[in-house]
Amino acid sequence: QVQLVESGGGLVQAGGSLTLSCEAFGIVFSAHAMSWYRQTPGKQRELVASISSSGTTTYLESVKGRFSISRDNPKNTVSLQMSSLKPDDTAVYYCYGRRHRFAMAYWGQGIQVTVSS
Repeated sequence: QVQLVESGGGLVQAGGSLTLSCEAFGIVFSAHAMSWYRQTPGKQRELVASISSSGTTTYLESVKGRFSISRDNPKNTVSLQMSSLKPDDTAVYYCYGRRHRFAMAYWGQGIQVTVSS
């Protein structure tokens, strides 16, 4: 059974840092592109950062220079290091994995990140 399990969320003050982790079970992790999305109430889920199976990264413009996505294939884990956090970063963050665009997509259960001003 495929599972993406997020951890590391919580409450942090503006300007602070937080690292989210997502451990994958039941997939060939190294073959999957992995991403982090976020969603706030009443808004569409947005793509925050992605890392391809070969390690190429892309970022939402508003998080460039503040967030960093990385993967550890032996540990089946993708991480999102977040720094200089702003109240606008408050959201539920979701881990996402997909082998290619025609393959099944997998979502984590979501984890809350709250940035206080």
